[in-house]
Amino acid sequence: MDYFESVVQNLDNEFNKLFRGKEPKNLYEAMSYSVLAGGKRLRPVLLIAACECFGGDINYAMPFAVAVELIHTYSLIHDDLPAMDNDDLRRGKPTNHIVYGEAMAILAGDGLLNMAYEIMSHFCAENDEIKYVNAMKEIAAAAGANGMVGGQAVDILSEGIEISGDVLEYIHKHKTASMICASLAAGAIVGGADPGDVERFRKVGNLIGFAFQVQDDILDYKGDEIKVGKSLGGDERNKKTTYISLHGIDKATADFEKDFNCAIEILRKVKNTENLIEIVKNVLHRDK
Repeated sequence: MDYFESVVQNLDNEFNKLFRGKEPKNLYEAMSYSVLAGGKRLRPVLLIAACECFGGDINYAMPFAVAVELIHTYSLIHDDLPAMDNDDLRRGKPTNHIVYGEAMAILAGDGLLNMAYEIMSHFCAENDEIKYVNAMKEIAAAAGANGMVGGQAVDILSEGIEISGDVLEYIHKHKTASMICASLAAGAIVGGADPGDVERFRKVGNLIGFAFQVQDDILDYKGDEIKVGKSLGGDERNKKTTYISLHGIDKATADFEKDFNCAIEILRKVKNTENLIEIVKNVLHRDK
């Protein structure tokens, strides 16, 4: 078992504990459906790997890693809703609202978001160190209206109209990169990194996040729907401007490689980043 798989296994063990025997049963079943459906687990694995780069303990990183994935999953449930992207397939399975109905899917997303903050705030209350509060602040800021939610809002407002490269960059930076950024920065903070290294990890997060979104655009353009695990061609159906529609597939591929290589170069200047570099390589050169 490689490093990525071992971390994912530990995370899945934690996720399985969250929903056992909870009431109301239908709500927790809907919440668990999307969390336990799998997925890449990129954000929590990055957080844990970033923590370990600075000698941090995985047990202290785990509450934040779990919270990040719960926030990410809530955003996917809401993103798939008929009022947003109206998708019927996610992680190779019917989307949450297809299985549980639109109202319960909305509530499942709400429940996951609040559960994330319960987990982090309880941990911070029990472990009285400012770095843990700072890690939670990093995640909260990235998830809100000035981060992921703001990016989603601009993404929706941009459907069906031509937008500039600057607006598209704003969407990618906030909707996708912000939570990847926060995962790396929060992990570094929990691990005891100095401010300079935390800032380096934020920069890496921006590069990875942008490359990750461009790669998503490429997969939506020419990927294998079975491997990707969701309906493809949604960008074209929803008349969304993408990096490919603005710049073409060749430039999109070239810019993806440029950001990927820049992120790896920065990570190589920080000690003990071997596992983190391997994760980035594996995730950014993917077919799903």
